Amino acid sequence: MPPVHRAVLVTGATGFVGSALVPALAAAGHRVRATSRRRRAGPGGTVDWMAVDVRRPADLERALEGVDAAYFLVHGMAAGRGDYVEEERRTAAGFVRAAERAGTGRIVYLGGVAPQGTPSRHLASRLAVGEVLRAGRVPALELRASMIVGAGSASWQVVRDLAMRLPVMLLPAWARSRTCPVWIGDVVGALVAGLDLPLPASAVHDVPGPDVLAVREILERVAALRGRRLPAARVPLPVPRVSMLWLKLISGADWRVVRELVQGLATDLLPRDTRFWELAGLPAPLPFDEAARRALAGEAAGEGLRGALAAIEEALVDRCAPRLGPVNPGEPRSR
Repeated sequence: MPPVHRAVLVTGATGFVGSALVPALAAAGHRVRATSRRRRAGPGGTVDWMAVDVRRPADLERALEGVDAAYFLVHGMAAGRGDYVEEERRTAAGFVRAAERAGTGRIVYLGGVAPQGTPSRHLASRLAVGEVLRAGRVPALELRASMIVGAGSASWQVVRDLAMRLPVMLLPAWARSRTCPVWIGDVVGALVAGLDLPLPASAVHDVPGPDVLAVREILERVAALRGRRLPAARVPLPVPRVSMLWLKLISGADWRVVRELVQGLATDLLPRDTRFWELAGLPAPLPFDEAARRALAGEAAGEGLRGALAAIEEALVDRCAPRLGPVNPGEPRSR
């Protein structure tokens, strides 16, 4: 069956995930409308950049006009707003209303894995946004990921900084928490496949990586990939707020984001199921060591985000070519 090419909207297109998703959608032949707070000049082709404030109904009406599907990748925490929890809910509700009026076929949302225990403020907000989107009349597909491995990911940056800079690995209680890190290329592949997944009603699927790892194991593996060995020392830092103080000294990531992410490590972040990859006809996700190796290699090349995105796009085409269909090599691709 030949691939179906759609008109799709990507909100949050300049963020970590959005900036990787846009070229992947364009490479798959979709007509992409990418939005950000300020209009970006693109090279043309199948990507149309538009300045949109997702909090304004008039902007959303323009953005959603004529699209078959819309990606909701807006994240208030990344914008540094202190009151992001309530604002994210309001923004999601406004997006649902606008999509209903526009007759949008589906909404695809990337959220966070539901924790085993009480969620942190950040995770609770991610889950609440998913509930708002799925409660509307437009079918919404919520994909849930935990740590995403790739250049530009805040959680990856924290892990990389700790593994590279710590002279000894301190082990607060949250270092024993487990998660299933997933490569950004696999997340993007899942988001692209979300356009074709049968969706008679709203649904939730986890998109985990194949390895269940404690934070300590993640740090050890990343350090080993760089030829380092991290001696471990247990320290009496059971409260995330206390252990975050030394994280602030070690990591170069945005401190506000680091604080929220670490608070989410107080409990395991494990998937309820792993069926999505098979349901979507996608290859098995990359093991953590290979995902980390690719992320580190992209950073070491000194090419920054552009190099990382090029590597992701190339790998996606290689891994998902049967699903994406032929790509015209002469067609320009926007980033």
